[in-house]
Amino acid sequence: MTDAEHPAPTPLLVLDVVGLTPQLLTHMPHLQALAHKGSSAPLSTVLPAVTCAAQSTFLTGALPAEHGIVGNGWYFRELGEVLLWRQHNGLVGGDKLWDAARRTHPGYTVANICWWYAMGADTDITVTPRPVYYADGRKEPDCYTRPPALHDELTDTLGTFPLFHFWGPGADLVSSQWIIDATRHIMRTRHPDLTLCYLPHLDYDLQRFGPNDPRSHQAATDLDAALAPLLADARQEGRTVVALSEYGITPVSRPVDINRALRLAGLLEVHTQDGMEYLDPMTSRAFAVADHQLAHIYVRRPEDLDATRQALADLPGIEQLLDDEGKKTHGLDHPRSGELVAVAEPDAWFTYYYWLDDALAPDFAQLVEIHRKPGYDPAELFMDPLDPYVRVKAAKAIARKKLGMRYRLAVVPLDPSPIRGSHGRLPTSDEEGPLIVCSTPRAVTGRVKATEVKSLLLHLAGFH
Repeated sequence: MTDAEHPAPTPLLVLDVVGLTPQLLTHMPHLQALAHKGSSAPLSTVLPAVTCAAQSTFLTGALPAEHGIVGNGWYFRELGEVLLWRQHNGLVGGDKLWDAARRTHPGYTVANICWWYAMGADTDITVTPRPVYYADGRKEPDCYTRPPALHDELTDTLGTFPLFHFWGPGADLVSSQWIIDATRHIMRTRHPDLTLCYLPHLDYDLQRFGPNDPRSHQAATDLDAALAPLLADARQEGRTVVALSEYGITPVSRPVDINRALRLAGLLEVHTQDGMEYLDPMTSRAFAVADHQLAHIYVRRPEDLDATRQALADLPGIEQLLDDEGKKTHGLDHPRSGELVAVAEPDAWFTYYYWLDDALAPDFAQLVEIHRKPGYDPAELFMDPLDPYVRVKAAKAIARKKLGMRYRLAVVPLDPSPIRGSHGRLPTSDEEGPLIVCSTPRAVTGRVKATEVKSLLLHLAGFH
């Protein structure tokens, strides 16, 4: 094939602006200008409307039933463990966007800056959060990069990846600013054909305060201002810019303790160590992996399905309980899914809590421990308001950290009621759902399905 037959692809910058909706776009003048000069459309997301599932659909064009990412985590039956936020791209099935591009253009280069399942992916440049887990139990901020030399280059230029600003009570714009600066550096020095950039900032205050709170609107304006130099770089390089979101965050006021209901019904089991209760998924007849507004319910034996349904039938906050047929309808019929899948009512969301007495809660419950908790815990965005010494404890823990000593930052509340925003359900209106914005006029003229994003990006890059 000659170069004339396969001209150089149009370079792309794809921004995953978490939580972006038409309502929030009105507070983001730079992205709004991009939409006005280019094009925009509603984006139909997947169930569950959560990061890992949606991103995997964008990059493969497949539903969770095919690519296998049924949530931000699930019960690994072969291990007997609930694992969330894994990082290996080998978990994602299907034909990846970059593989499709390289079949036409073998030299197609891809940079992934903090989209999920980055590790082990066949991309040319990778940057993803990855703490240092020291042998003495300390956890320190850091990132993983490919090529390896990029790690010190970014750290020397931008400072250490700000992990404690990426998630937890201190989560704020600092992490998204670092990611923006890293993206600008990589585009300037490596010029990849496709640059994927993940911007989590809107996830934080929208969950803390709800999408209609002025603080959430300010978060959108702040992120937009931080984005302006990156958008300018893209224009200067002649890049087509696509900004999209995985979901919209909607108001909630009701936490639903789905695992406690299963425990009270005698279906969920725990074991006790040092006075603390731990979920025992291997012996439980049924338990749930809570993931925002969706929960996978794993039922060990078919004969317990009816008892599980009965235990949840009258639990306030559950809108649907999907069986095999329901999962198939939503493209969620994969072996990793629970035997049943619960979908919350619009103003409700699922906790992972399984203990019945806070005095018996495991020690990780009050820590930011996304890998040890058997479900998602948005309370990690808060410091415990009921503990008058919480900031003193935090200061002592940080002092120990700075001295290189082991520390325990037990500041997370066990009361989930402050949470004001969640996601995971399919949206009830376009105004509160995700959208896609493109710098190219008429590139999107009507609703775009999540499964169509891959083909749209290939088209924008020049692969017809």
